[in-house]
Amino acid sequence: MRATLRWAHSDLRTHRGEALFLVLATAGIVASLLLATALFGYATNPWQRVFTQSHGAHVWLHTDKTADTGKLAQLTGVDSVSGPYPTAAATVSSRGSRAAVELRATPDRPSADRPPIVSGHWLDPSAPNGVVLESRLARALLAEPGDTLTVPGSARELTVVGLADSAEPRYRPGEQPGLVWALPSAVPDPGGQVIGLRLTDPGDTSYVVQRAVTVLGSGAIGEVSTWQQARAEAQGDNRLLGQVLGLFGLGALVAAGFAVHGAIGTRIRGHLRDLSVLKAIGFTPGQVVRIFLLQHLAYALLGAVAAAGLAEALGSRIPGRLGDAVGVWQGLPGHTVALLVVPAGAVLFIGATTGLAAWRAGRVPPVPVPRPAAPSGGRLSGVARRALGVRIPPALVLGWHKAFTRRPRSLATVARLTLPLLLIVVAMSAWTTLDRFHSEPERIGLPTTLSVRADDSGLSEQQTRSVLERDPDVAAAYPGVETAALGASQTSTIALRGLGTHEDPYPYTLAEGRPARGADEAVAGQGFLDLLNVRVGDWVRMTVGDQPQILHIVGRSIEPENAGRVISTSLDTLRENDPDLRPTVYELRLAAGADPREVADRLAKAGGGHLDVHTVTNPADGLSPLRAVVAGLIAVLALIGLIELLTAIGGTVRESERDLLALKAIGLSPRQITAITVTATGLTALAAVLAATALGLPLARWLIDAQGRSSGIGAGIAQGPSAALMVLLGMAAVLCAAALAAVPAARAARRRLADTLSAVA
Repeated sequence: MRATLRWAHSDLRTHRGEALFLVLATAGIVASLLLATALFGYATNPWQRVFTQSHGAHVWLHTDKTADTGKLAQLTGVDSVSGPYPTAAATVSSRGSRAAVELRATPDRPSADRPPIVSGHWLDPSAPNGVVLESRLARALLAEPGDTLTVPGSARELTVVGLADSAEPRYRPGEQPGLVWALPSAVPDPGGQVIGLRLTDPGDTSYVVQRAVTVLGSGAIGEVSTWQQARAEAQGDNRLLGQVLGLFGLGALVAAGFAVHGAIGTRIRGHLRDLSVLKAIGFTPGQVVRIFLLQHLAYALLGAVAAAGLAEALGSRIPGRLGDAVGVWQGLPGHTVALLVVPAGAVLFIGATTGLAAWRAGRVPPVPVPRPAAPSGGRLSGVARRALGVRIPPALVLGWHKAFTRRPRSLATVARLTLPLLLIVVAMSAWTTLDRFHSEPERIGLPTTLSVRADDSGLSEQQTRSVLERDPDVAAAYPGVETAALGASQTSTIALRGLGTHEDPYPYTLAEGRPARGADEAVAGQGFLDLLNVRVGDWVRMTVGDQPQILHIVGRSIEPENAGRVISTSLDTLRENDPDLRPTVYELRLAAGADPREVADRLAKAGGGHLDVHTVTNPADGLSPLRAVVAGLIAVLALIGLIELLTAIGGTVRESERDLLALKAIGLSPRQITAITVTATGLTALAAVLAATALGLPLARWLIDAQGRSSGIGAGIAQGPSAALMVLLGMAAVLCAAALAAVPAARAARRRLADTLSAVA
């Protein structure tokens, strides 16, 4: 055992750099996997906790106020019913912020779908104007218990008495109204009603919705929301961050395993004589294997324990969403298990790859086998000899020969170095795509900057357009309406949108097909196509109230809103079914350089309080933590690449020692001999960069577009790094490889003759 420890200590002193990089890379990989686990738990648990605590409904049906909802309790699969509750649409204002809300008349606190109070108290009959706000809506309005809400256009005031969580679809400005619970006296003129259904089997959601639509009639139902939609919205960007961290963490773990395997294999080839001596003095093959295995397991274990300790102690202090996710995750039941299993899994994987390479060390014979005088593939090719004859520098020719003459070993080295570089290219593509969301929002389905709501406006259509177009910073104003519609299967709600006119069409961002120019033509998002199982070129039928609407899908648009479950046509097309239809929303495209907040303030004042103006939400705003994640992953992958480079350099230097006598005999100086090794290492790095670029760019596009399709936005959002950035990456990799190879190559080229003869022997 003492001899084993002394040999391991000697090897550590010789390869301190590789050991340090391996520890840091393992720590980065384990930290990435732990953060991914935290984000997955954070994405699902808060909504699941609220749903469980409130005994939430699986289906919510918004109907007209005359619908006979009493029949729904008798449907097969319905366990309990919440409501019906009369509802009214309104706009409320607090501290300068406005929001569209749904006032829900709730005489008593429900026993089913019972919202958990997070601040204040539930409704009290002694305060008839008291309301309870959904917590996300309260954050948007900066409202707390005791604050007063005003209803623009009227003298009504509502007093906030409490805040509550809800498992229903969350408030989204301009898309989903916020939820406000109120006493019936505060909802004097309801326009509809809502009823919640809790099911015995959540898997039967689609069937129960279809039966409910059949019983009530499609004309009586305005909107359907399900628990799956609410959960998907609640998970949102957190799940995407978890997927990115998990994907790159696993990729980095595989790359680290290959790097360790290559490092041990190279070290074995360089220490064949030492291993033979160990065998000769009595070391068994198992002991030799254990030397390498325990040594690298110790490195991996040190990095994994450090990462787990830092994640546990400092993870909740990370600024932003990552810190919040770790804080919530640390309170979950499976936190301790994950904190042990993830690092242990990473260590075991690295141990498995180490064991495969160390097994070769155990097979080294006690008596060294003489190496052949001329290794296979070692002779110069005819092209190389002719290149030397035309005075091409020997360092370039011999460096190329050294890098690629042993094809199996050379290809393995290039492949191991390609993997971390490939993942870096994918990470750079993700970064570039995020930049595109911010710098070119019109390319990802956001051609406008401001959205103006005029539902309860006291202004006519002409007056509203005059107010908007009079502002010097408004380049275009597109009138439109957006309403909920039932698809042909009548099991889910989709958004039917009419924007722009035939004379001034809305500039949709198309990924497939053509714009909708003719009558009954429309473009649809990927989520809509997947939901109804249709494609571009099909005709679709949907129901708006009791009116059918048949449209021809001529294109697929990039739709970042409503999970892509949107079908869009012109306002003129919708007016063919309803000539009295008036615009309720205006999408504004601003002039270049205009400040959206200043324009919004001016328009709100010009509208005399009748217009609800807000900025269009960019989905990339919620992905800002992804930049720090990508930067950290690139650093981890760079460490793994450095490990592989050091391994390749060590192997090249050791294999070139036997060629020193011949190179010196033909008159090459130590500087030229050094240049051969540096050139060989640089060419290996260049080959890895070219392979990573050729494979990484299409892989990144496929991965990003696949994520776009699964989220409903659709394919076509991927943006690869610029050519200049890829050239910069290639130059950095090649120059780093050359710089790392220069010192050991120069040291080897200046070795004494006796040392060289000893190495050859």
